[in-house]
Amino acid sequence: MMQAQTHLEQATQKKAYLTLVAISFFCVIPFFWVLLAAFDPQATQFLSLPKELTAGHFYNLLVNESGVRWIFNSVLIVGLATLLTLVFAGFGGYALSRTSAWWKRPLLYAIILVRIVPPPALIVPVYKVMLWLNSAVNNVILTLTENVEQQILLSRIFSFVDGYLGLVLIHTAMQLPLAIWIMKTFFDAIPKDYEEAAALDGASQMQTVRRVLIPLALPGFAAAGLFAFINAWGDFLMPLMFTSSPELQTLPLGMFRAFLRVDAIDYGFLTALAVIYTLPAVIAFSFARKYLTQTFSGGVKG
Repeated sequence: MMQAQTHLEQATQKKAYLTLVAISFFCVIPFFWVLLAAFDPQATQFLSLPKELTAGHFYNLLVNESGVRWIFNSVLIVGLATLLTLVFAGFGGYALSRTSAWWKRPLLYAIILVRIVPPPALIVPVYKVMLWLNSAVNNVILTLTENVEQQILLSRIFSFVDGYLGLVLIHTAMQLPLAIWIMKTFFDAIPKDYEEAAALDGASQMQTVRRVLIPLALPGFAAAGLFAFINAWGDFLMPLMFTSSPELQTLPLGMFRAFLRVDAIDYGFLTALAVIYTLPAVIAFSFARKYLTQTFSGGVKG
């Protein structure tokens, strides 16, 4: 009886493994086609083994097209947005974790409610606010300098619409609610005894934060940063709505513009761009994945 049950369990496990392998193979095929087509000089929309391999699509993307500009814009905007998100989420998560005020739970639910609202529903009110701020910034720039080139440069950097600053702040605002919840949950798992022991040793509040809390909270920062980076890196709607200059286009917009070209679609160019577009997210996940289990193993506590 026991042997029959054992054989039945083994057969069930084999079926489960075969099902997982089949599903994995089905999911991997599109990525496999993208990788092959990126090095295929005769890439098409159909999966086929290339007769020869070439890096010409990457050369065309980086040298003849605006690939370097797209990569630079994406790395700069998403990198700064992720950094700001971690700074504000660290302070906010720590404050919410250590306070016991009556408004703590309503504020937490209000924060996560902002994340639940679909981004398209926020475009009109956010765009109105950004336009008002943008006019104020432009007035300041006009008073600072009369040089047209300097005005264009300052406007491109500090404008809230069609400027780096606006995109960085929008991505930060979009990723901050989830990051605050992650950091608040992680700070909940750090006992207050560490802070009390540091205070007894004569450490100031800043020394306690820098030498005790931040090292202990690094896994939480890694997880929050990973989610913020991946979500901001893959965002298409906000850059589309808040940029119009070709100099500010990011990688998602570059892929979108490539589909809108009048001539035939260059699948080699698109797949090479897709490979470069995917690499940063894969690298970030490979570095931070071990911290995800540590961060969420205890669940989200109020």
